[in-house]
Amino acid sequence: MDFSRRAMLGAMGGLAVGGSLAAMSGNVIAAPAAPEMTGGKDGLFDQQYGLFGWKPKKIDDIPGAMEVAYKGYWYKGLGCGYGAFYSIVGLMGKKYGAPYNTFPYSMMEVFKGGMADWGTICGALAGAASAFFVFYGRKEANPMVAELFRWYEKTAFPIYNPGEAAQGVKGELSTSISNSVLCHISVSRWSYETKLAANSKERSERCGRITADVCKKAIEILNAKIEAGKDWKGALAKQESVTQCGACHSKGKMSDIVKGNMDCAPCHSGSDHVQNKFVNHP
Repeated sequence: MDFSRRAMLGAMGGLAVGGSLAAMSGNVIAAPAAPEMTGGKDGLFDQQYGLFGWKPKKIDDIPGAMEVAYKGYWYKGLGCGYGAFYSIVGLMGKKYGAPYNTFPYSMMEVFKGGMADWGTICGALAGAASAFFVFYGRKEANPMVAELFRWYEKTAFPIYNPGEAAQGVKGELSTSISNSVLCHISVSRWSYETKLAANSKERSERCGRITADVCKKAIEILNAKIEAGKDWKGALAKQESVTQCGACHSKGKMSDIVKGNMDCAPCHSGSDHVQNKFVNHP
């Protein structure tokens, strides 16, 4: 349902006038029916608008969305997942109203710190991927996620600079390439290369800026998907390490023990930094 603020106010005004006229004439006007509940055959999994029933809308003001993503990261400390998700679905809610503005956005705080401080998936990526899945099932959303995640693995972050609006520290920040979508590796590699603590203000500022960077790329992917529909395909090829390792270890191969598409090298390169650390740690 596409309701702008003006349309919603107009509809509300119409209902008010209609209600007054009905009262004068003695007629009763029924309230508009709620969206049909569809989904499960037995009603167990029914939901309004059906499965993946929300229709995505293009976001034209990407710089404005990036600013929202950055501010969202800092808003009440809700973090990167909240900022990335809100900069997509939340902005649709601001512009179009229901149903987009009915989402409990604060639940995205779960992605802060790589999922409740577990350092797993980068929260900005998780928030953006969640936004894709609001609108599309896995067959269409998985390629979108793959494009976003592969881009993240090979990009030097942060790129975005909020200038005087910075809420952590101002000025340029040193960058690093994580080669991983994991918060633990992304932050640790940056901290190691910059000699700045993982709990520093600079690191918090870095993650706020990365939230804006991820927002930009995610919206570019979403806009392209909306334009191309089912014909959309990502441009980034599978990582070399995944292709090489998958020759033996992926589904249906001689040693079928691997699941996933992350770059294998950061954890399985054979270097001293990732070997034997629990036995002979220096």
